[in-house]
This record gives sequence, structure tokens and C-alpha cells, in this order.
Amino acid sequence: MTSRATVLGRIRAALADAPADTAAPLDRTYRRRHTDADNTLPLLVENLRDYRAIVHEVTPDQLPSAIADALRRRGCTRVVVPAGTPETWTADVSGIELLGDTPPLTVDQLAAADGTITGSAVAIAETGTIVLDAGPAQGRRALTLVPDYHLCVVHAADVHASVPDALGHLDPTRPLTWISGPSATSDIELNRVEGVHGPRTLEVLVVRD
Repeated sequence: MTSRATVLGRIRAALADAPADTAAPLDRTYRRRHTDADNTLPLLVENLRDYRAIVHEVTPDQLPSAIADALRRRGCTRVVVPAGTPETWTADVSGIELLGDTPPLTVDQLAAADGTITGSAVAIAETGTIVLDAGPAQGRRALTLVPDYHLCVVHAADVHASVPDALGHLDPTRPLTWISGPSATSDIELNRVEGVHGPRTLEVLVVRD
């Protein structure tokens, strides 16, 4: 018998006579948000910029040209585009190779790409956080962790005031990636170092639907 089986066996034995359900209902009457609904989108933009993300606000009609302009400014030549990305998003992109992820790109191929374009599941205004759930236009987690540049589209309808509000719109069984600005950490002298665990540049296009 392995050590793992031994430990699990002891836990099961200890719980053998425990009632099936002892969880008490949780009191969720606490305050779930700390900002007015009218301030939700401006607060998200403010907090994203505070995290050093580059943020642009666009209309749906402006989105294709905004994506093309962002990639051009960045000097991209090869960009990863997850499955499910609307074709209209890249309609104005020219002279840039768009890499699909079917079959999955290798780590070397992802590292050689200049960046990734994705959508998002939700965004949280109070924390300046964007959440991806591997759904359409978001792809697997590696697509937003390996390339050095992440261009992310956030629709205003998917912006929620607080974490409790946003959690109600997420499926906890899906692989969730929570992004608060470019990847960053601090060294022993508290000097900020970006790009340690993911892209050094996060550019966000907030679409006012």
C-alpha cells in the first residue's frame, strides 16, 4: 500500500461515522460591491491603467481597426488567434501572420509569436482584473502566458463591479485565468520586474457595446 492510500484510508476511517452533510448555510448578506453601477466601467479602466495595462475604449465598429492599429504599433509579424475568435476582429489586419491553435502550437511556436489576441469571460472593476475561462476567443492558458504581448478584448456587458458579482457569472469547473495587468513580481528590494511568469505588455480594448 502506498503512503497516499494509507493517508486517504485513515481520513475515510475518521469520517466514517460523520453526518452526511454538516455544512451550515452561509450568511451572504454582506455588501457585494463598493461602487455605483454608473462608475463600474470608468473604475475598471482606471484600475487596469494603475496596473500598467494599456487601455483603449472603442465602439464595436471601431474594434477591427483598433486591433489592427495595436498590432501595427507593436510591430507584430506573427500573432496567435484562439479558436472561436470572430473573423470581424481581424478583418483589418494585413501583413501579419495569424496563427491558429488547432492542432495546438508547441511552446517553441508560442514563444516565437509576437503576441496573442483574446477575448475574455468577465472583468472586475474594483480589482482591475480580467478573467479568461478558455471559452471561444480565449483558448488554452498557455496562449496568454507564453507570448510576450497580450491584446485582450473586454466587452462592457461583461464588466462587473466586484469579485462576488463576477463569480456569479463564472463556471468554477472551467480553467480560469485571472489577469491583473502585465505579469509582474518584485525582487528582494521591492523593485518591480515585469514578464516573469507571462506577457510583459497587456493591452486592453474595452468595447462599449
